[in-house]
Amino acid sequence: MPFVNKQAARPHHWLDKAQFQQIVAATPLISLDLIVRNAQGQVLLGRRLNRPAQGCWFVPGGRVRKDERLDAAFLRLTQEELGFSAHRERAHFLGPYEHFYDDNFSGDDFSTHYVVLGYELVWQGQQDVLPVNQHDQYRWFAVDELLQDNDVHQHSKDYFLERT
Repeated sequence: MPFVNKQAARPHHWLDKAQFQQIVAATPLISLDLIVRNAQGQVLLGRRLNRPAQGCWFVPGGRVRKDERLDAAFLRLTQEELGFSAHRERAHFLGPYEHFYDDNFSGDDFSTHYVVLGYELVWQGQQDVLPVNQHDQYRWFAVDELLQDNDVHQHSKDYFLERT
């Protein structure tokens, strides 16, 4: 009989829009950001379709779900955001970050606060199969270029600035 990890097999809780609005309005969210570099050291950014940071170039990433272990979230998010699954232990942990936004996924009537765990990893996929549900375009940026680009969101720039 094959071994089944009950924690990993547990269903993840899905929230309806009203429940999620209450949570975003009242508490921080936990997310993972993926700082992806290619062989030339360039960084992959996508132009966001959704709030917050809609229309800005941003690193891929996403929320950790209730009852989802970080390793499972990392596998899921690399697949959903990059089109390939990567293991968290193969990435370099950059540390925790805080992202504050004046708006939220449904409008501007309350703010959004993320506690973000930043991870850097090496590109393993094919750019022509990048998912388009969160980003309508992708582009490789040199670090000095993204730091100067007004369309790159400050939270993405922060991964490349000296932390104090």
